[in-house]
Amino acid sequence: MTLLAVERIKLFSTRSPYWCSALALVLGVGLTAIIAASTDNGQLSLGVTQFGSSQLALSVVLVMAALAVTTEYRFSTIRATFLAVPNRTSALVAKTVVVAFIAGVLGEIIAFGSVGMAKLLSPASDLAINSGAEWRHVAGVGLLYGIGAIIAIAVGILVRQTAGAVAILLVWNMLLEGLIGIIPKAGVKIQAWLPFQNANHFLMLNGPEAAGAEQAGMGIDFKLSQWGSLGYFAGIAVAMLVVALIVAKRRDA
Repeated sequence: MTLLAVERIKLFSTRSPYWCSALALVLGVGLTAIIAASTDNGQLSLGVTQFGSSQLALSVVLVMAALAVTTEYRFSTIRATFLAVPNRTSALVAKTVVVAFIAGVLGEIIAFGSVGMAKLLSPASDLAINSGAEWRHVAGVGLLYGIGAIIAIAVGILVRQTAGAVAILLVWNMLLEGLIGIIPKAGVKIQAWLPFQNANHFLMLNGPEAAGAEQAGMGIDFKLSQWGSLGYFAGIAVAMLVVALIVAKRRDA
């Protein structure tokens, strides 16, 4: 518990969590507000409300999580951490838990805030959250953010440099996995096993409440169920973190 408290204090002693959280809220909820304001009252679907939270806001959260690690390497404060806590694994796991928890809470705020904003601007639209798929689509955003933060921390530990870690995460999440789909025949088959594509698959709505264009991953033949895709995404995150912890123990701080 002491390590968790220390990591929480260290995280919020910098400005990046505040700025990143504010930007994620603006992108997630703000984009929903723009869409709702430009859509005829009564025509807005629940799926559209999470358009900004599923990628744009997530990218900002990934950056925030990476900065929680790379900033310490940049200013060499990680050395003081490892001197105070010789067990590097414990220190880094505590940081991961704190950042992932904060990312998860932020994800829930953005997800439900987006629904609330949509209801405010389009009161005639049917935005009720009734079915299990609808709850997964909205409440699942927090799970996605928390797991994504673990991946970002792993990348930050491995790269140890802010620009490099941020570039990898943004290109990976926003560009690379989508571009792979243009490979003839094999592209969509590869995409079925990519982590962020599976994360989007977990959030997808099915049935009449799905909004069509906003449903990421359409056309991909996923081999796993939607909850299976979440487990796969989490498994990749844990595997990357384990590799990062092993590397961190073996090299100089």
